[in-house]
Amino acid sequence: MTTVIGPESDASAPTGRGKNTLLPVLRVIPEQCYERPTRRGMVLVARSLTIYAAILAGLVFADAWFLVVPLWLLAGLAVSSLFVLGHDAAHGALFDDAARNRRIGRALMLPSLHVYESWVVGHNRIHHGHTLRQDMDFVWHPKTVEQYRAMNRLQRLRHRIEWSPFGAAAYYAREVWWNKMMRFDPPERYRVNVKRDERFVAQWASLAVIAAAVAGWFLSGGALGSLWMITKLFVVPFALFCWTIGFAVYVHHIAPDIKWWPRRTWTSFHGQVEGTTVLRIPAVLNLFLHNIFVHVPHHVDVRIPCYELPRAAAAIIEAFPEVDHRDFRVRDYLRSTKACKLYDFDEQRWLTYAEARRVQTA
Repeated sequence: MTTVIGPESDASAPTGRGKNTLLPVLRVIPEQCYERPTRRGMVLVARSLTIYAAILAGLVFADAWFLVVPLWLLAGLAVSSLFVLGHDAAHGALFDDAARNRRIGRALMLPSLHVYESWVVGHNRIHHGHTLRQDMDFVWHPKTVEQYRAMNRLQRLRHRIEWSPFGAAAYYAREVWWNKMMRFDPPERYRVNVKRDERFVAQWASLAVIAAAVAGWFLSGGALGSLWMITKLFVVPFALFCWTIGFAVYVHHIAPDIKWWPRRTWTSFHGQVEGTTVLRIPAVLNLFLHNIFVHVPHHVDVRIPCYELPRAAAAIIEAFPEVDHRDFRVRDYLRSTKACKLYDFDEQRWLTYAEARRVQTA
């Protein structure tokens, strides 16, 4: 196998299987996993765009609930599909050409109303640079007992909702999309690009809403028809997208046996290998989600395109069988949402609310 060193690896780090470097993991990834033919990326983009357009067309003319509801579910997946490909492009993994990645990545993130350059700063540099590191990683970062105790009643209620089995959409929409993107105040060196992409997203959203309102008016003959069309085409699919991606990120990084690390003891191996999973999901879902649940190799080296993640995962698991790899099961998710509420960084263990109360009174 060919040795491939990732962009954040340390060539001077120890070469053993110590848990302070990714170098031993990077060494086992086959060279083929880094091939990114333009045609293959364009086929994925074209397929996902075609499916999304077909679902929107169906929603335009569908009004019966038994047609609208399944189309909504498909629309949420279709928006997620485009987003995952845009996420790949933002990592420079979809194509070899950097300019093509930027252009197509921006376009693919429009249906999910994501500001491409804001995503690059927050996701690529912070989440991937400090995965599961205390006070650094911001995605599904757990609260401590002390932080929960300091919350008011409304904040505690919000926490209980967002960390429940049904809270992924609320968490992602508020904490990631709104707080870390739409309200993002970029450092000066990123400001021009971020503000340009914010305008791009705002312009696209305005045009899309106007087009939907006009279509709804002509098809239904009134303002209610316009409002219903906007809701059908964009509001509900966006909410379902937020749940899909919020849920995906949760199962990637939250489980009773996945540790979050204090800043002083965190290493890239802890975050990128031990801090995520390889989950096998039904093929019909993977048609939309492009192997995003094969998450360990993506964190080991973000340059691996989505369609090569299974090959890379197989090589990593063969060399490191302790990697968390399994079929996704709903009961595992429910077990996590029951057990993982607050976190004790000193003892590196998850707490339920009941256990947190006992800690408070001890």
